[in-house]
Amino acid sequence: MGKAAEAGLFTEDFKAEPWWWEASPRPEIEVAELPGEVDVLVVGSGYTGLHAALQTARGGRSTLVLDAEAAGWGCSSRNGGQISSSIKPGFAELAARHGPERAYGILKEGHDALAWMGRFVEAEGIDCDFRVTGRFHAAHNPLQYEKMGRALEAEPEGLKSGGWLVPRAEQRSEIGSDFYHGGVVHPRHAQLDPGKYHLGLLARVREAGASVVPHCPATAIRREGGGGGGSGGGRFSVATPRGTVRARDLVVATNGYSTALTPWLRRRVIPIGSYIIATEPLERALMERLIPTGRHLTDSRKVVHYYRATPDRSRILFGGRVSVGETDPRLSGPRLHRNLVEIFPELAGTRISHSWVGFVAYTFDTLAHVGRHEGIHYAMGYCGSGVSMAGWLGMRVGQQVLGLAEGRTAFDGLGFETRPFYTGKPWFLAPSVAYYRWRDRRNV
Repeated sequence: MGKAAEAGLFTEDFKAEPWWWEASPRPEIEVAELPGEVDVLVVGSGYTGLHAALQTARGGRSTLVLDAEAAGWGCSSRNGGQISSSIKPGFAELAARHGPERAYGILKEGHDALAWMGRFVEAEGIDCDFRVTGRFHAAHNPLQYEKMGRALEAEPEGLKSGGWLVPRAEQRSEIGSDFYHGGVVHPRHAQLDPGKYHLGLLARVREAGASVVPHCPATAIRREGGGGGGSGGGRFSVATPRGTVRARDLVVATNGYSTALTPWLRRRVIPIGSYIIATEPLERALMERLIPTGRHLTDSRKVVHYYRATPDRSRILFGGRVSVGETDPRLSGPRLHRNLVEIFPELAGTRISHSWVGFVAYTFDTLAHVGRHEGIHYAMGYCGSGVSMAGWLGMRVGQQVLGLAEGRTAFDGLGFETRPFYTGKPWFLAPSVAYYRWRDRRNV
């Protein structure tokens, strides 16, 4: 497809920003001045940082949240809104790495986070189109379908997903396409509007008494005294363009947007661009044929695609990892559109109204991590499944800052891996993605 034809893919009112921002634009927060000292300073105003701040503010600690951009500007308002049980490795793989007891605990964290998400939204009264719709995970070849069946059979007692297989002959009950070879339904998975969810969470944090200061990056961290933080008597001095703030406890919640501010953490997460497009409005009958159940959809390819209907079922949101280094949504949009049409040929003439990118953070062991390094609390590395896990672990970090026993997690004490010579710029992504695309094409 030539550039002229690709240009015709965009609607006249096309926007290179998230479709979610139509209903929930990033808020403008007026702040007179920074406090000179707080009990808790949180760097990052996404799900992780806000959930940590909600705990500490409600726990009676003076809490300040800083962000280099508008509140929630990063992937917390740019994701697809799909909510899963969040843990990538299966029980056998985790048991081989960490033993069966720890493996069970890690998987249970994912199940608990998924269940907690719905309870939290309801208890806080957040209007964000939360629904338990389930997910259809499609097999891109027969081998993957067989693996899905074995994975269902291998689920440990107490961690059953309730899922069931859908053979290819019946898959049009789940998706209006013959592109796949069957799949599995995970009925407890859910979805929401991430922009609305973030705004609701932000409101609860501010109502709890925490200050949220956007467009104010932390530029340097210095430890004062020994021990660091609430358990050891030290403090942190955090520099910003608007002045320096001293804090008893420091939480870093930057995930895929981690910088040289925290080099130890930056070396342990791999930022990966996740691209999404929104189609122009579709006819209701067409939507009912393509996504009849309202579930969100994913597939088994290593270079994964994920998609769903918008909450009002007027458009399809289609996401994936189409580029390694390019972040221009006008270039990634046509690539995603080609992938969309590969699955749904009826959409060949459908245009793109929005195209955007957000950065998720992968880890070398494909697990989220939570802990404390040199006195700094952190949680990050959700590997593209962070809508529930980011909030769940952010909450746990806040509880750990407060010294509460319920803050303990099955992730505590796990080694946070890096690689020699890696400093946070993933030079190895291009060959890795090319290799996995090759595997996907060969149906490996």
